[in-house]
Amino acid sequence: MKNKGYWCLQLHAHLPYVRHPEYPDFLEEDWLYEGITETYLPLLSIFEKFAEDGVDFRVTMTITPPLAGMLSDSLLQGRYYAKLNGLVELAEKESWRTRSIPEFHPVAQMYEGRLKEARRLWEKYHGNILTGFKNLQDAGKLEIITCCATHGFLPLKSHKQAVRAQIKVASQDYQRHFGKKPEGIWLAECAYQPGIDEELKKEGIRFFFLEAHGILYGTPRPRFGVFAPIYTPSGVAAFGRDMETAHQVWSADTGYPGDPDYREFYRDLGYDLDYEYVKPYLHSDGVRRNIGLKYHRITGRVPLSNKEPYNPEWARNKAASHAGNFMFNREKQIEYLSGALGGRPPLVVSMYDAELFGHWWYEGPQFIDYLFRKIHYDQNVFSTITPSEYLKEFPRNQVITPAASSWGDKGYYEVWLNGTNDWIYRHLHKAAERMIEIADRNKKPGELKRRALNQAARELLLAQSSDWAFIMTTGTMVEYAQKRTKDHLENFTNLYGQIKHNSIDEGYLGGLEYKNNIFPEIDYRVFSS
Repeated sequence: MKNKGYWCLQLHAHLPYVRHPEYPDFLEEDWLYEGITETYLPLLSIFEKFAEDGVDFRVTMTITPPLAGMLSDSLLQGRYYAKLNGLVELAEKESWRTRSIPEFHPVAQMYEGRLKEARRLWEKYHGNILTGFKNLQDAGKLEIITCCATHGFLPLKSHKQAVRAQIKVASQDYQRHFGKKPEGIWLAECAYQPGIDEELKKEGIRFFFLEAHGILYGTPRPRFGVFAPIYTPSGVAAFGRDMETAHQVWSADTGYPGDPDYREFYRDLGYDLDYEYVKPYLHSDGVRRNIGLKYHRITGRVPLSNKEPYNPEWARNKAASHAGNFMFNREKQIEYLSGALGGRPPLVVSMYDAELFGHWWYEGPQFIDYLFRKIHYDQNVFSTITPSEYLKEFPRNQVITPAASSWGDKGYYEVWLNGTNDWIYRHLHKAAERMIEIADRNKKPGELKRRALNQAARELLLAQSSDWAFIMTTGTMVEYAQKRTKDHLENFTNLYGQIKHNSIDEGYLGGLEYKNNIFPEIDYRVFSS
């Protein structure tokens, strides 16, 4: 056993729930399709190869309820498969077209190979790749944790029942997908305030993650900083983020993904190729957009038009080099900490959005591949571990009341509560109040009313997603985020009125059930007092 210390990799895989069966082709569904092609399938492929090759590894991964719902939805699975086949067709054409263009031909061949591997893996699981991740969890290599039901920002909920519903629905949905209760949870945006842990305790959740200052500013001060978990007063454990590993990867200036040899995200064949040639692979509106095939590297701080051709071999070598550097730094960090912590083996927790690896940082999955192989074969200082394994090995930990915090800009709640989005909260609070009211008043409803109550709960949960407030702050796709918030609130309000007046429009209800079908087993009584 490599026992000077431990490293825990936590990947937070999440996308907002976007499903529009009322349209044959919907732009924002691309968020899911890009995530599957560039992040989820590559990671699953790498993890499975680790298992085949006998590489011992441990990864902790959130698969949020909205993401799990989309990945298991037959409509979205079918649409993605068609999208993937289109990309394979384009990659094959590009391999032929670039055969006499030496600077681009290897890149085209790379895409053809990777897209065909993605299709092979997709077909292996008949479109439901959650099965692959579940198999890895059952084998003890991957720990899958849940998240708030719709990534709801818990500290900005004014009713305890709303907090409880986000947690309880998430736990129940996790059981439906993975066959057991979740051990851990990722609080949306790592957003915490004292008391939330009490609700986690009631649901049987054992641990969650916090931004570093959530623990460092806790009371009393943490003896081991963020290098050991703490217990909250309720007994639920909290793991803190290590900022050194965060900066090594996340930093726009010094992080690995900004290396000149890596693929340039913002230059895409959707704009570079002849319009008629690329048109079949665009959306039905025919507007030029990114299609996911990119032939240029970051190069440096130069205009997009001056980006140089991407060299897959250079990028692969750089990913291997960065993986070695990351491992070396963890060895030195853990060796130092093992002496400084008075005999307690340190735990370094690295927390990232999963979509960084592959979507934003194209070589990210290669980095993970090289990193875990190097950890397995080339060092004897630390072991990889999951939170559940760590708590089993080290059950005694300091009790602290963590500080209110999030991992958003400036560390608190400003990203999700500011002048761009503050208008939503009075409506969300009122809707939660009304949901509690109708849940309490309808203990034994008839079948039609029960369906309406369940759909009202879905609409409220979907309106509570932190993604909409975040998008309003960042200024991207604001119109869509505002529309989603308003639409779900309007749907809820209509159902509330129909339920109160015993005048349920079954056709209207059925349309909402078809369109917004998340949480098929939801029980509205999660909102009861």
